[in-house]
Amino acid sequence: MGDLSKNLSRAEFTCQCGCGSDTVDYELVMVLQEAREHFGEALTINSGCRCMKHNRNEGGSKKSQHIIGRAADIRINNVPSDIIADYLEDKYPDTFGIGRYSGRVHIDTRMIKARWDNR
Repeated sequence: MGDLSKNLSRAEFTCQCGCGSDTVDYELVMVLQEAREHFGEALTINSGCRCMKHNRNEGGSKKSQHIIGRAADIRINNVPSDIIADYLEDKYPDTFGIGRYSGRVHIDTRMIKARWDNR
């Protein structure tokens, strides 16, 4: 049980550097909850909110959506990352940022469409 949605908790989005930053966009939570329900498997957030320092250490863009709590890098148990990315791209064809990485998918709730493949 989560405190943000049925299955997602704020703690899952907290910056991994230990600074305590935990900003998260409500729309992102809803997108992730829908994906979890669609696949019927546990969803893991590899990276959610990032403070500026942690984002720099991760090699993130200076304008990363992670900094403002609008992005998550995810994986879903028993579901290949390409299938997750395909689902998100089909569901949100004209908006959001969706990036493909080895073993994970980036999703962010920016207002414009962005797609990339960094595998």
